[in-house]
Amino acid sequence: MAGHADADEITDNEIRIGYLADMSGAYRDPIGPLGQDAIEMAIEEVGGNIAGANIQLFSADDRNSPDVGSSVVRGWIDEQNVDMVTGLVASSVTLAAVRLLEEENRLGLVNGAVSSGVTNESCSPNHIHWVYDTWAMSNGTASAITQEGNTDWFLLSADYSFGHALERDVTRVVQENGGTIVDSIRHPFPSNDFSSFMLQAQASGADVIALNNAGSDTTNAIRTAGEFGITQAGQILAGMVLFSTDVRSLGLEAAQGLQFTTAWYYDLNDEARAWAERFKERTGSMPTQVHAGLYSSTLHYLQAVDAAGTDEALAVRQQMAATPVDDMFASGGYIREDGRMVHDMYLVEVKTPSESTDEDDLFRLVSTIPAEEAFRPLSESDCPLVNNNR
Repeated sequence: MAGHADADEITDNEIRIGYLADMSGAYRDPIGPLGQDAIEMAIEEVGGNIAGANIQLFSADDRNSPDVGSSVVRGWIDEQNVDMVTGLVASSVTLAAVRLLEEENRLGLVNGAVSSGVTNESCSPNHIHWVYDTWAMSNGTASAITQEGNTDWFLLSADYSFGHALERDVTRVVQENGGTIVDSIRHPFPSNDFSSFMLQAQASGADVIALNNAGSDTTNAIRTAGEFGITQAGQILAGMVLFSTDVRSLGLEAAQGLQFTTAWYYDLNDEARAWAERFKERTGSMPTQVHAGLYSSTLHYLQAVDAAGTDEALAVRQQMAATPVDDMFASGGYIREDGRMVHDMYLVEVKTPSESTDEDDLFRLVSTIPAEEAFRPLSESDCPLVNNNR
């Protein structure tokens, strides 16, 4: 392993990080402004500098627009000489940003975006996908529900790259487990009115209604389902991407019994809980899985810069890949050649109000999905960095 960095080996004697996220829209609550706190906690963990090189953090609201996101990243590169961009929430914004990062040889740490295409057909040597993806989320939740005998599915998907990827991955998992997609529909992103979509889902007679969306789209859809008595009548709602903030917003009365897959939650173990309590003391809120991923990936990045002795993107990525991820987010995690950070995932269920002991006691663990089963195997990868010998 390389020794500590000399300050003159780090560009301009500063390490510059950009945090690009949805600060005001559908993904504000689960990621948004509090993600900056998670990154700042990682920066503080290393003392605010690496071998004398100060760490500077920029942040911006991408407004869920690929054009806005690309413009911000371009400005950060040209005017601020940013070394690494993290956050990267909406998949459409992320896919536009990582292309630019590759062109300019900067590093991207994708924490918010869910599309599995980020490290499949759209992989690059200049970005890493840290928290989750649509392959993992659907593999955990859809397989468990289908195997319980709920074989007829209706798919409600956000009409952009993330929703399309989740729709594709859920379809694959359901069919592989002997189920059938009886119908599907796509909704505009974002949406406030889900009435017509839920009426169509209800009329389909499907056992399961899969919500292939996230953030306020998911909570709005669940509330509408409650108004129509959909779950009371026996249909199952399957939230493909849920956050603790969603459950807290809905309340346990409305969300109880929902099963979903998560990359992390704050009651996972003592180390996770201790970090989460520090985050809550700082922000007033318990962290989501993405907040935890932002801290973990930023800390891993900074430690790699220190070990590699440089902030050059490919050298740092190589150092990150050579170093196991063992922290409050993941144990025994590792970065594959396609840029996927591989780690255990968890199927959890929302507790009933009577089961919950306090406002933060939201989930119970149903099962742990081992890392090797959680993510798309490399043998099925379309990433051009992967040699499948096919």
